[in-house]
Amino acid sequence: MSDGSIQYKRILLKLSGEALLGKKDFGIDQEVINSIAQELKEIHSLGVEVAIVIGGGNIFRGVAGEKLGLNRARADYMGMLATLINALALQDTLERKGVPVRTMSALEIIEVAETYVREKAIRHLEKGRMLILACGTGNPFFTTDTASTLRALELQAEILMKATKVDGVYDCDPLKDPTAKKFDEITFDEVIKRNLKVMDATAFSLARDNGLPILVFNIFQYGNIKRAIFNEKVGTIIKL
Repeated sequence: MSDGSIQYKRILLKLSGEALLGKKDFGIDQEVINSIAQELKEIHSLGVEVAIVIGGGNIFRGVAGEKLGLNRARADYMGMLATLINALALQDTLERKGVPVRTMSALEIIEVAETYVREKAIRHLEKGRMLILACGTGNPFFTTDTASTLRALELQAEILMKATKVDGVYDCDPLKDPTAKKFDEITFDEVIKRNLKVMDATAFSLARDNGLPILVFNIFQYGNIKRAIFNEKVGTIIKL
């Protein structure tokens, strides 16, 4: 039960590129990004410091590029650039709502975004600016799941919130098995024991080894981020 107080003062939100698709097959659904930005504005107004790692799967995925015959490293760099497109779109939407926000890129593209530097990123958060982190880790062969875990630890976020299309972690695929059981809370070790696919192994191990709690929740249910901030029951929390 929530006691009406804010549970987290600094969060890292992992937002997939697919979340921005909405009902479209490609690109950005403006209605969806506007809704996400509005909820983020409400969180920001509470004084919560928010950093966002954004994916690019709605535009291009490195793994998909490799399947088309592209060099994997080059395909991953293409995917990183796709995340920057999404970051700029979200930044623009937030700014039009009056939210102070900065986009920082792991790749140096100084004409459109600040280059990511940990100390500067923390300073932005402390000054009340929302932070959008693009281009993953800046390295091929690493997913945005890994980038989100890494940045959460670097920025000393209290929790990693993984926004998805499902409302939590289940013991099996709820789309295939109607008897699937949802967990309100589960340990890292139990996730490993059950071989549940929460995020890629590198990201998951990094979070487990550093005691970073992960909340998996449905981004399409408006208000879920705010509910989580106030410690209401939302999604599935994974912790030691």
